[in-house]
Amino acid sequence: MNRLVIIGAGGHGKVVADTAHAAGWKDIAFVDRGWPKRDLNGSWPVIAASPPVDGTALFCGVGHNATRARLFDACELQNAPVLIHPSVILSPSATLGNGTLAVAGAIVNADTQIGRGVILNTGCSVDHDCILDDFAHISPGARLAGGVRVGQCTWIGIGAVIREGVTIGRNVTVGAGAAVIHDIEDGVRVAGVPARAISMQTQGN
Repeated sequence: MNRLVIIGAGGHGKVVADTAHAAGWKDIAFVDRGWPKRDLNGSWPVIAASPPVDGTALFCGVGHNATRARLFDACELQNAPVLIHPSVILSPSATLGNGTLAVAGAIVNADTQIGRGVILNTGCSVDHDCILDDFAHISPGARLAGGVRVGQCTWIGIGAVIREGVTIGRNVTVGAGAAVIHDIEDGVRVAGVPARAISMQTQGN
């Protein structure tokens, strides 16, 4: 494979680099606004402040959903590769959009549809017939039962559990360890067991 340049040299970027390396990319580097004062992210070089425009493969390494969505357009990431760790269990009938990341131990079951720029983090489980819209983030250990829909730029917190058939709107934050058993409207923060609204969000998470 050719060089992969990751935009954003933070902690999530290191996970992207590790996943890319495990998936077979050998020449991996970062671009970040902290360059040239910062020239490493973990063991990976930071080579510039902005991405190249020479056709090099690019991937967004930013975990924040709204920022990732903005960079997707600003940096023309529509053709970003899909990065899948070799340990991921991925149904052959599942579909993943460009720029989506599936980290070690994630499980994606039959006929699930996943949009662009989605993060399937460590050990999460997405069951059959789910729909995850663009720039959603499923945190480590979160579990989605069958037929769940997750809206654009929504963040499902670490260890959260989503009941079958639930629809979660856009720009929602589901707190760590929450158990979601009812639909959630756009722009709400929920937490608890069972999950209840704790606030409305003023903008994308």
